[in-house]
Amino acid sequence: MIHRVALGKLKELARGFPIVAVIGPRQSGKTTLVQEAFKRHAYLSLEDLDVRDEAREDARGFLRRRQGDFILDEVQHVPELFNYLQTYVDQKKRMGGVVLTGSQNFLLMERISQSLAGRVGLLPLLPFSWPEIKTVTGKDKPLDEVLFTGSYPPIFDRGVSPVDWYPRYVQTYIDRDVRLIRNIGNLSRFQRFVRLCAGRIGQLLNFSNLAADCGIDTKTAQSWMSVLEASYIVFLLRPHFRNFSKRLVKQPKLYFVDTGVACALLGIESSDQLSTHYLRGGLFENWVILERLKKRFNAGLNSNLYFWRDNTGHEIDLLEETGQTLHAWEIKAGETVQSDWVKGLNWFQNLSGPDTKLTLVYGGNRSSSRMGIPVRSWRKLT
Repeated sequence: MIHRVALGKLKELARGFPIVAVIGPRQSGKTTLVQEAFKRHAYLSLEDLDVRDEAREDARGFLRRRQGDFILDEVQHVPELFNYLQTYVDQKKRMGGVVLTGSQNFLLMERISQSLAGRVGLLPLLPFSWPEIKTVTGKDKPLDEVLFTGSYPPIFDRGVSPVDWYPRYVQTYIDRDVRLIRNIGNLSRFQRFVRLCAGRIGQLLNFSNLAADCGIDTKTAQSWMSVLEASYIVFLLRPHFRNFSKRLVKQPKLYFVDTGVACALLGIESSDQLSTHYLRGGLFENWVILERLKKRFNAGLNSNLYFWRDNTGHEIDLLEETGQTLHAWEIKAGETVQSDWVKGLNWFQNLSGPDTKLTLVYGGNRSSSRMGIPVRSWRKLT
């Protein structure tokens, strides 16, 4: 089993909150992580129809019959439980006694904020990070293979081929979760919508154009996008709010929670096909941003990631904000560093101030510097 970086943070949260909740995509390793962290907790899966029916029919009694600490897996199936968990943990007065996992972000967050505010230590868990993967695969894997393989645990734990696993993941979990979250009458059109999204990785999200290409109206496109976000298939990178006296774009940029899923949706069937694909740069940008996001989540921190673009075309691929400090990233998939790659970073530092940290991350193997700016190999991204 690959050691999860988030394990330590999860145990820390359990010492300070009566409930800890691990949320994230299906198959991202939530169940394995909580069972490893809480070996003495009883385990109950609400995917099991018998357990689900028991909890739905008598939620109060279901909790009362628990004799000790317990894990409730995929708790979004029985939202009624949230109405009783507050009273249950307040009576028990025990830290970390209840552990929840769930795969539908918006639904869970709404229930937690309504019923369990202040009682839940929340930990988002995405698929394996690059440092976690390197402990198993080593450091010499080619970049195209890393992007194509993605980071979902079954690919590594079971040795399943990405070509076999990802299309089935898309079919099984997107289709099923879609029906749980929202009633979508035309499922085939929704599947086309998802594939159209994959073709827009790293681009500004224009709902009007996306809707027109799919043959739906704009409101439907916005509704379906929220479904993909709730199911942890896509995430939207928001534009940074500080304008520095510039007019900025307001649309978010579209990315996927895993590049392996995106490759499957794009019909890419091997890393060789990826090497010449028109979206290779976008997929690499997606991967780098995901790694920074995973680092935040694994430490129990919220996202502090943005991009920056003004209406004249100046752009920063990734902007991290910590307090008043900014860290600007330029992301390039090429293997040879070009001098003009750092021009945008220098321009932005002149605009934002000398305290802005700059980094260029690229698809080559050697870390160095260019014009005083650190140049980091993707292999060294942590």
